[in-house]
Amino acid sequence: MLKIAYHPIYKHPLPEGHRFPMQKYDLLPQQLLHEGTCTPEHFFAPELPDDADILRAHTPQYYGELCAGRIPPKAMRKVGFPWSEALVTRERRITQGTIQGCHYALQHGIAMNIAGGTHHAYSDRGEAFCMLNDQAIGAHYLLANGLAQRILILDLDVHQGNGTAEIFRDVPQVFTFSMHGKANYPFKKEVSDWDIALERGTDDAAYLNILHESLESLWERVQPDFVFYLCGVDILGTDKLGTLGLTPEGCRQRDLGVLQWCRHHGLPVQCSMGGGYSPQLRIIVEAHAQTFRLAQHLYF
Repeated sequence: MLKIAYHPIYKHPLPEGHRFPMQKYDLLPQQLLHEGTCTPEHFFAPELPDDADILRAHTPQYYGELCAGRIPPKAMRKVGFPWSEALVTRERRITQGTIQGCHYALQHGIAMNIAGGTHHAYSDRGEAFCMLNDQAIGAHYLLANGLAQRILILDLDVHQGNGTAEIFRDVPQVFTFSMHGKANYPFKKEVSDWDIALERGTDDAAYLNILHESLESLWERVQPDFVFYLCGVDILGTDKLGTLGLTPEGCRQRDLGVLQWCRHHGLPVQCSMGGGYSPQLRIIVEAHAQTFRLAQHLYF
């Protein structure tokens, strides 16, 4: 059965008019249940992670300050959310959802997290709606517990995975791949193991061709035994914070190509949803829902 991490705390209250589409974390599971793609049994509510798991990816000073509410105001402004104890609990539960998802992926081939993909979180700071880097924590967890030896982080959000690149800069067992908009945040990029910066307005055909060639090359270069897939839908041409030009069908073909590639090579894959900022919530939810439909169809 497809296992999906979800907890009501994922939808965190924000000040009125905030640009982050927090509602999608309620609407997406509702949509999957309504259409019959999923049943309540598909979802699991993550517990809280062990601090030791988080501290493999984040510094004790940063994590301690985050939990205690001692992040300086200027640094919290870079995060983009007002600090609260509930917000930190939310981030921790999302992280545990990804950790538990790793085990489900090893059992069933794939697992999903309704949230996550917090790739702008560095080892020592947060940025851009990201405080704890869930997939980086998950990758360290797998290595520490001998559950994987060679990990690929496949980041297809429209924004470069700068925090992930920094965390794994000196970790050869983890290969970081980021295919993102050249003109997008972060404007000062980090160096992943492989970065592909796409021109403004890149369309379905160009994007999918580059991705196909990259996946084949990644198999030869990396030979991973586990994949983390960050499947942000901010690659859509409608996205307020993106610069690419993909259609919903192009986004679906992207997910199809990645999941078929993982299945073909027998690679367990944990999927975190990442960004999506189209003005209409229904476009965001539908684009995310396509990923879950494909996972259910291909694996179960």
